Amino acid sequence: MTMTDPVADFLTRVRNALHAQRQDVRIPASRLKRELARILTEEGYINGYEEIAPSSGNAGGEIRLTLKYTGDRVPVISGLERVSRPGRRTYVNHGHIPRVQGGMGTAIVSTSRGVMTGHEARRRGVGGEVVARVW
Repeated sequence: MTMTDPVADFLTRVRNALHAQRQDVRIPASRLKRELARILTEEGYINGYEEIAPSSGNAGGEIRLTLKYTGDRVPVISGLERVSRPGRRTYVNHGHIPRVQGGMGTAIVSTSRGVMTGHEARRRGVGGEVVARVW
């Protein structure tokens, strides 16, 4: 079966792992997913990620995300949402990048200058495709 939306799969795997209170989650690797993992780490939503080299079973390798919880085992990420889908792409210019939870969350935007947070894209004055929202 072919995956039609790998980013939605990434977000669903993270959401399911948080719900099950797992320490980490493995996700098939791609360049965009590495960038999503980098942003989640930089913004403090996860503890970190590591790339696992490709083996015979996984052609592109895997990414292992180490999930982050508060002291009483409440996930730091309370919501993950896919914005731009394969059937309905969502593009914005720098003036219309959405604010997530009144600035408390993060919009992830794929721009011509790479994948970055909504805050950074607004600061640099670039728009692009709104990939996901995290809060």
